[in-house]
Amino acid sequence: MWTEHSIMRTIRVRNEQRVGALGRLLVALGDVGALAGEISLIRMDHKHVVRDIVIYVQQMADLDRALEAVKATPGTDLVEVRDDVLELHQGGKIAVRSRYKINSLQDLRRVYTPGVAGVCRVIEKDPNEARRYTSIPHLVAIITDGTAILGLGDIGPLAGMPVMEGKAALMESLVGLSGMPILLKTKDTQEIIRTVQNIAPTFGAIQLEDISAPRCFDIEEALINSLDRPVMHDDQRGTAVVVAAALMNALREVGRSLDDVTVGQIGLGAAGLAIARMVMQESGRPVFGADLDAGAVRRLEKAGGQGASLRDIMGTCDVVIATTGVPGLIKKEWVRPGQIILALSNPMPEIEPEEALAAGAAFAADGKVVNNVLGFPGILRGAIDSATPKLTMEMYLAAAHTIADMTPEGSLVPSPLNRAVHWAVARAVARAAIDQGLARADLTGYFEGPPPVASCE
Repeated sequence: MWTEHSIMRTIRVRNEQRVGALGRLLVALGDVGALAGEISLIRMDHKHVVRDIVIYVQQMADLDRALEAVKATPGTDLVEVRDDVLELHQGGKIAVRSRYKINSLQDLRRVYTPGVAGVCRVIEKDPNEARRYTSIPHLVAIITDGTAILGLGDIGPLAGMPVMEGKAALMESLVGLSGMPILLKTKDTQEIIRTVQNIAPTFGAIQLEDISAPRCFDIEEALINSLDRPVMHDDQRGTAVVVAAALMNALREVGRSLDDVTVGQIGLGAAGLAIARMVMQESGRPVFGADLDAGAVRRLEKAGGQGASLRDIMGTCDVVIATTGVPGLIKKEWVRPGQIILALSNPMPEIEPEEALAAGAAFAADGKVVNNVLGFPGILRGAIDSATPKLTMEMYLAAAHTIADMTPEGSLVPSPLNRAVHWAVARAVARAAIDQGLARADLTGYFEGPPPVASCE
């Protein structure tokens, strides 16, 4: 069965021009468990037909078997095997380009010397004018030390660059922000803090990415306290916003609310602790948390939560959220009738939703649809547009409520490609900044009409 985690390759094959040649090839692929997708005709003559066939397999060993099956099919030659994902990444996914064409000396003099000197003088007299006359307001630093990349762990900053580029591409495409990946060749907490502090004037906001716990907590806190621009660790805040929205919708689905449920959080790393904090802020009630790391449990308790064991949470909590990265951690016999279970580890959840539902859960979901791309673009756009000096829990909760409210009936969260959702989140964050007296920008007209940045279209 194909899933979003299947391995995809495009094979180019040359078949003899005979009736049934393609059919034999497709049967051979099916016999070894490969699923054929799109088939494209490349060229055809009186002897041969050349086609590109997209195939899906579950594991690399399955791919090897599929390729051997192609080679063994009579009348078929394997010409080429392509990894479309690798091809897409050749040369990287982002670039810095001029907003203006420079085709004449007059153009050059306006964008560079001597004209630019006058703009420098304006900003020298009033630094606030940098917001009007430079790209700083729409530049976001995407900073990582490569210690907690996706589900891959500590693979180093260089290997994490494709993820950072992906974040930047999404920012530009969805809300018109210019993300700039910055790879740090250090794991030292204080050195990371100093580095970000020193480069911060270049950017309208700072997004911390894939920095391992517990260092990520200290780094984010220090930067929030020392900088006058928004700082967000996406693995904490973006994930918590989207999970909170998903939880709101799950509770609505079963006719309950946060006011009358007990919530347990299994796994108190960067995402888990942030989720617990957000749920406690919204509900005003403690979250029960379990983690193998005693320090993680202490951090939860310091934030107002209560330490518990895995079995205690499964046995007493109405809502169970798991972010452990341990497949199959939750046993079906532990599930109580009526529980809501969000097993969010990717690619394999702590318990499959189907298994939890069969065991009596009222609602169950995994992490495939709970993606923080629903959060960070709009959150940062609203923070930058309002010129707030910091992001607050009230702003994050405004984002979560907006995502929940814009979810189509029957879905847990909206489509991450729905740009209207991202702009609604941006406006919700900006409105919260105004309500808290933190907005420093003139937002006249910001809340009416179409999105204010054309590049999001």
